Amino acid sequence: METLITSGVEVQVETMFQPDHSNFLTNEFLFSYRITLFNHNSFTVQLMSRRWKISDSNFDVRIVEGDGVVGRQPVLYPGDSFQYSSACNLASTIGKMEGIYVFENKATRTEFEVRIPVFKLVAPAVLN
Repeated sequence: METLITSGVEVQVETMFQPDHSNFLTNEFLFSYRITLFNHNSFTVQLMSRRWKISDSNFDVRIVEGDGVVGRQPVLYPGDSFQYSSACNLASTIGKMEGIYVFENKATRTEFEVRIPVFKLVAPAVLN
């Protein structure tokens, strides 16, 4: 598990290789990830958008941007957490993801960035 706190928001990431949805013969590999966000601030925040940088061992880099996560823009009150799951496909058995979330401080209506820690996507078979 990777964890990082930026501007009072903690991001925890857990990854899982999905062998039933991957194919070594056609170089299609699916990885799921679960992210938990914790608001350690004394004020309410809302996740407005995200920007991902996805890299694989073939030197392919993709940028994915959009509003919210999994179709939502969750509001986190002080002490609240929010968890969601998503997935990423790669054309290689090894890759990584990193990025930022843009949050809004609901009290001041100002936006701030929260870093998503770099996390590896590795098919367990390549570690043997």
